[in-house]
Amino acid sequence: MDFIKEALAKGLPALNEHESKRLIESFGIPVTREAVAADLDSAVVEAVRIGFPVVLKASGSRLFHKSDVEGVALNLRNKEEVGLEGQRLLRIHGCEALLVQEMVKGERELVCGMTRHPEFGPCIMFGLGGILAEITDDVIFRLAPLTSWEAEEMLQEVRGKRILEAFRGQAPVRLDVVSAILVALGEISLQYEEVHEIDLNPVKIRSDGYPVAVDALVVLKPQKGP
Repeated sequence: MDFIKEALAKGLPALNEHESKRLIESFGIPVTREAVAADLDSAVVEAVRIGFPVVLKASGSRLFHKSDVEGVALNLRNKEEVGLEGQRLLRIHGCEALLVQEMVKGERELVCGMTRHPEFGPCIMFGLGGILAEITDDVIFRLAPLTSWEAEEMLQEVRGKRILEAFRGQAPVRLDVVSAILVALGEISLQYEEVHEIDLNPVKIRSDGYPVAVDALVVLKPQKGP
């Protein structure tokens, strides 16, 4: 991936959200429909193309934790709302463009990820996502690479596994797709040594049970100096 090499050449610690999603999508992980807009007019055009409601996010080469700077606007229903929120986001320090993405509806959220342990190497993580990830600490780790069977086993080991079943009239979670996400994260860790961590939080579950990564962060391995 050329944008990984470019980020490393610039000394950036991570890929931006859109680049992170491009990487994981190339391994078959489902992500949101989205586009990067350089200005307000382009953001409105992209929002119309994607279809309302949309999510608008501040985007920048060093803007990695957007929620900390109120860099996310959810459920924008028309051009006027996109314009108003876009103006606000562009004033955020470090914002270089706007990320326009579909608004994925769903009450359930999961977290999937990868981190490199100094002794054991790449480890794949699965658990409850969103704010529940910090509150419950209900996560499972396995060493990469993963087989489909090992990934499916992880899904059954979290304490809150009932969230994967039919829920409030919504379909059961597509366990085959979630398992494939975990396997793909292991494949990325093996093919890209320069990728140090991957955080997909949340992976939102649509009402039909299909998981979609609505946010992604790929952290790069620190480069040694000359």
